Amino acid sequence: MSTAQAGARPGAVPRPRPTALLILLLALALAAATLVLPAAGRADAVSRASQTMYTPPSDAPAPGSLYPRAVRLQHNGSANGTILATFEQWTNGTPVFPIYRSTDNGNSWTKISDVADTQNGWGMRWEPDLFELPTAMGGFPAGTILVAGDSVPSDRSATKIDLYASTDRGLTWTFVSNIATGGKAISSNGYTPVWEPDFLFANGRLIVYYSDQRDTAYGQKIDHQVTTDLRTWGPVVDDVTKPTYSDRPGMPVVTRLPNGNYVMTHEYCGAPEGGCSVYYKISADPEAFNSATDQVLRATDGTIPSGAPYVTWLPTGGPNGTLVVSGDTVQDVFVNTQ
Repeated sequence: MSTAQAGARPGAVPRPRPTALLILLLALALAAATLVLPAAGRADAVSRASQTMYTPPSDAPAPGSLYPRAVRLQHNGSANGTILATFEQWTNGTPVFPIYRSTDNGNSWTKISDVADTQNGWGMRWEPDLFELPTAMGGFPAGTILVAGDSVPSDRSATKIDLYASTDRGLTWTFVSNIATGGKAISSNGYTPVWEPDFLFANGRLIVYYSDQRDTAYGQKIDHQVTTDLRTWGPVVDDVTKPTYSDRPGMPVVTRLPNGNYVMTHEYCGAPEGGCSVYYKISADPEAFNSATDQVLRATDGTIPSGAPYVTWLPTGGPNGTLVVSGDTVQDVFVNTQ
């Protein structure tokens, strides 16, 4: 985790974060791109008015809502094409991850359920990620919807990345397993929390990448763990580490490219370019990012986005599709069609 908005994560230095719910729902691909990565052409896109999914109540703690994530169903038969979405819902009570559904490509949304903390009694507080299983695993059928996020008590004394599953397309949820457990939820070096899970399925294995402050050699690094049954998780494997202790790579997101490679975006707080510059790695092996070259995302006009990146690949825009990246400090998206 990077330093967050004032009043959000304790111990954080103020830094603006996106609050509009649909900013990071890049799978919709509905906004025209205005900047490009090196050696890239422009992608055609369709623009339309923004759609509001959720407005926080007037008494909600600031910032009200953060960290939107969405998945378009592809392994659910007649429900394929349905979009499910979730986000952090800031509240004075016990937090949950609300689940919203759209059956008309994001034009309208209906709340269908909540992912509640049934294990720790703390609440599902921060950084949810949504995923649809492409194949059966651990007794769960293909099409099972997964959610992982940070369960954190109100006093921020601990962090747990917990996994929940739904076999009815998001209507009901069951606890499955704990992926990682960390210490006090403060995003400053010297504390030991775990943050920001991201799912990827590859080679018959489910991978969860996350930000990790538990290793005393690093202020923060990016790790992953792997499962083949959703209940037991393999050892912690490094994906992004930096030689300077105070540096903080975090907020990983990984997607597969059509040539079989995988790309990871992440923020790099302490980067030579300043701020929490967006960096990326490309690897043929999604479990071996640590050996891949880490490089800054610099647009053809020199723009470098900073903080909270998200990456997805779209099958449109050219013979190789389009790689799309967003960042916190720039409202444009960055595209590459190469």
